[in-house]
Amino acid sequence: MHPSQLRIEDFTYRLPDEQIAKYPLPERDSSRLLIYDAGIIKEDTYRHIASHIPPDSLLVFNQTKVVYARLLFKKDTGSTIEVFCLEPHAQYPELQTALLQKRKVWWNCMVGGASKWKHGMVLTIVHDDPMFTVSATIVDKQPGYFTIELTWDADLTFAEVLHYTGKVPLPPYLHREAEAGDEATYQTIYAKDEGSVAAPTAGLHFTDAVFESLTQKGISKDFVTLHVGAGTFKPVKSETMQEHDMHAEWIDVNAATIKNLVTHIGHIVAVGTTSMRTLESLYWIGVKLLQGHTITQDISVSQWDPYDIHTEITAIEALQAILNWLEANEQTHLVTRTQILIAPGYTFRIVRGLATNFHQPQSTLLLLVSAIVGTEWRTIYNYALDNGFRFLSYGDGCLLWVQ
Repeated sequence: MHPSQLRIEDFTYRLPDEQIAKYPLPERDSSRLLIYDAGIIKEDTYRHIASHIPPDSLLVFNQTKVVYARLLFKKDTGSTIEVFCLEPHAQYPELQTALLQKRKVWWNCMVGGASKWKHGMVLTIVHDDPMFTVSATIVDKQPGYFTIELTWDADLTFAEVLHYTGKVPLPPYLHREAEAGDEATYQTIYAKDEGSVAAPTAGLHFTDAVFESLTQKGISKDFVTLHVGAGTFKPVKSETMQEHDMHAEWIDVNAATIKNLVTHIGHIVAVGTTSMRTLESLYWIGVKLLQGHTITQDISVSQWDPYDIHTEITAIEALQAILNWLEANEQTHLVTRTQILIAPGYTFRIVRGLATNFHQPQSTLLLLVSAIVGTEWRTIYNYALDNGFRFLSYGDGCLLWVQ
């Protein structure tokens, strides 16, 4: 069956609210870890994850950094309008360029309380230290989002403006406001490249002590960047996947990392679904290069490419094609966007294992899990539910091996 014909109702389960982790555990690596391999389920904690991964493996992490994407504007009446910054306007070539804009930027946003915001009305936030004012006006309205012009009267980048005035964008299913502690706990310890509106949550469990245990066992680590968009929380509302438009996200991978992947093919473990999507996207970008396509800053991998392109190209050949393209174009990083959908029927080309959290019912992330373990996803999730595992962003996780 082509994944476009998958029925999302086949990927649902009952998730009691009490099993959604509203807060993280005091120690990141004390979260529980369910290990599934070839029909066998075992339990441990993330503190001991190295003992469940073969030596000479390569773990790949998403080093994106969460930006404070929620801006709360007060009207003169006292009511609050929330502007949730999703992604830059298309006029900017890539995310980092937009974040470095000074004085003015256009951003595509979701707006809470939009009915209270009349066209032409200017909303403001006044920040005290440093002193500056942020103003917001509506430029355009599209299905699902508004384009907002944001201006500020200080010599700051937009990234700095968000840092000073924004709030941590906790997932909506936590049903609580962000607190001071979330500024640290909703960020991986290795976060580096600003741009995400949601954390790559599988990485939240890793500590310096866990990294040391991996090193002692001869397990390597490397990093890619996928800037997580709000689309990661987008529910599938269509009956089948045919009508679902997969969200696109920016990826950034340097040439040294791609060379490292080449030497570890067959032994690569993705930490998080975002790392998985980035790594598997690299294969299809390489395939398209070998088929005569060019890399653009538009979407380089569409959601159906892996199912509509038939190829015998190996992972090493595909990765080498990217390296050749980078060298020919005097580039050290591949920066583009991916819309890849990994669902049942997908053939994994780069990744052999995945460490990930437990995901929402009827989500594309649950489809990805099913692509790895097949219908056994339900056995795994039922076990987790029956044995008190904590679910979603601040919850426990699992280590799954491609079957």
